[in-house]
Amino acid sequence: MTKSEKKDKEKNLSEENKETLKNHQEQEKGDEIKEETPEEKLKITQEKLLRTMAEMENQRRRFEKEKQEAFDFGGFNLAKESLALLDNIDRAITSFKNDENLKNSKDLNKIIDGIEIVKNDLVSTFKKNDVMHIECMNKKFDPNYHQAMLEIEDETKESGTVVQEIQKGYMIKDRLLRPSLVGVTKKRDKTGEKAKKNEKKND
Repeated sequence: MTKSEKKDKEKNLSEENKETLKNHQEQEKGDEIKEETPEEKLKITQEKLLRTMAEMENQRRRFEKEKQEAFDFGGFNLAKESLALLDNIDRAITSFKNDENLKNSKDLNKIIDGIEIVKNDLVSTFKKNDVMHIECMNKKFDPNYHQAMLEIEDETKESGTVVQEIQKGYMIKDRLLRPSLVGVTKKRDKTGEKAKKNEKKND
């Protein structure tokens, strides 16, 4: 390619760029000429206002929900930790009652009565703050509220019935503080028994 051809090519490219820029500027001018009518401006403003109002309402609802949850469940962790106190009080009462050295003591009942007063005060405080014991005995096992620790063979009750409460469970309002640790019934495995009997016969 000669120098003159190169200059011509550069000139053509430069002219094309100028033309493109000119077209773009003319288009922008055309857009400016097509100004929005007052009705269109009003419509756009109304839409923006409605969106802003909707966002503000959503924020208000979120704030109200968070405030209510803070009020209802602000003491959740404290209540959960305090359950250990109740467990220890129950263990202490059981321990005193089963202690052979204390069974003949005249003061045993006084000691237990004193501990029971403390326990009742604590339970009363829990109730005032909507912390309630989950009633589970003879109820159908529910994984939302119960945690099965063992299975007990029982032909007299429907399979999956709670027949033993190993540790009490509690709710705070409609929220689970901790599940009840329970023992649930199961039917005797008759097929397994038959197989064992047949094995013995064959022996």
